[in-house]
Amino acid sequence: MILLLSFIIVLAWTVLFRYRRRNMYKLAAAIKTYREREHLPIIGFTHKFSCNTEDVEKIMEDASYAAIENNGIIKGWGFHMVYFLVTDPADIEVILKTCLEKDKVYRFLRKFIKNGTIFAPVSIWRRRRKILIPAFSPKIVENFVEVFSEQSEKLAQELIQNAGKENIMWPFISSYTLDAVCETAMGVKVNAQGNPNTPFLVALNHVLNLVFKRIYQVWLWPDWVFQLLPQFKEHEDCKKIIHDFTDTVNVYEKGSFLDFLIHISGGENGYTNVELREEVLTLIVAGTDTSACAIGFTLKLLSKYPEVQEKVYQELVEVFDDVERPLRKDDLLELKYLERVIKESLRLFPPGPVIGRNILEDIKLPSGRILPAGTGVVVSIWGAHRDPKYWGPDAEHFDPDRFLPERFHLKHPCSFMPFSSGPRNCIGYHYALMSIKTSFASILRRFKVVGEPEKSPIPKMRLKVDIMLKAVDGYKVTLERRK
Repeated sequence: MILLLSFIIVLAWTVLFRYRRRNMYKLAAAIKTYREREHLPIIGFTHKFSCNTEDVEKIMEDASYAAIENNGIIKGWGFHMVYFLVTDPADIEVILKTCLEKDKVYRFLRKFIKNGTIFAPVSIWRRRRKILIPAFSPKIVENFVEVFSEQSEKLAQELIQNAGKENIMWPFISSYTLDAVCETAMGVKVNAQGNPNTPFLVALNHVLNLVFKRIYQVWLWPDWVFQLLPQFKEHEDCKKIIHDFTDTVNVYEKGSFLDFLIHISGGENGYTNVELREEVLTLIVAGTDTSACAIGFTLKLLSKYPEVQEKVYQELVEVFDDVERPLRKDDLLELKYLERVIKESLRLFPPGPVIGRNILEDIKLPSGRILPAGTGVVVSIWGAHRDPKYWGPDAEHFDPDRFLPERFHLKHPCSFMPFSSGPRNCIGYHYALMSIKTSFASILRRFKVVGEPEKSPIPKMRLKVDIMLKAVDGYKVTLERRK
């Protein structure tokens, strides 16, 4: 009798649950399911994510290409949840302008980053973003060129000791970006370069990998489950190292980003001390990883295409009359070809390949499809950047000259958005591009980057996703001293 009653209750709850979601099922049914035959009863496609970071990257790529072939959208199920993956720039623009709430999986990043603007709920984000925007104005960011120049010169000196042999570049470039972001953010020199295994960087890489696992392995979503596992202690240990690091350097100098932020946000409507700490932590974490990824991918591409690297070098020779002269602010404007190379690297290998948003209300997209409320959407920047409809039949080719003024005519602004788009886009794009360009001005004047030349215009790399898109080999290249 008890079993029968339990069965009736479960059946009634299921029927009611599905009835309340009938609109969602109806609208979702109109959109093709990704690898439908591989979806299992109840759990859907989630079993495919019990894999490593490289396998998840391959699924992200494959799903993006599948969406491109299906007019820019595809869906997948996981238990009771449905996610849409979108690649069409016109649809993406509407999504990023109207769906401002980050997907629920971002809560795992907030476990250690807290409520910094990038990942904060909309209720917190709106006010903070308004305060933060003036601090990233070009006039303020340009004050940091001297810091970028000094830290990139340190990077070049560190690399001299490793010239002539194959190097995994990730420890060097992530140490450079950490030094640069800490000095610009707070005016504090942390001297991570020279110690590529600094505890902060080790903890950051490990905690991002743990967050990646929680995002893609649904059974780790409940906190009580995760807290029973050994990974929870690892997560907490890494979080403590990251927070202790931020607190240790919780002083600032005049002229730093934090100084500007305090000045701009002054008064009763400004940031509290806790909010300032959260924003600085977010800047350190995001600024370190994204810029390092961009530098790493560009290094790999230059090693694969020596003729492109030679053109960059010749531009540097023209701009710098002395190989040892530090970079000045005006030099950055002259490095036009280098900038095109970096942008093409960001197009093919965007550090943040996807963005997740919650759909709170039904949305009709320009393509005519309707995304139902109560679902999630994954915006594939990777897919938008490689869609032949917008980039032509050579969309997969590495071609920096596609960013020449006479050739660069985007059919849609969201077809190129390496740092997102819409109201929640990354406002640090100008800052990151300056840091990246400055690092190459120091590296390429002194070294030739050598790797296995690519025979095809389509670059091949083993990739992985652990929040950011990265090369599996840690950006392995050989640096040869220039005479």
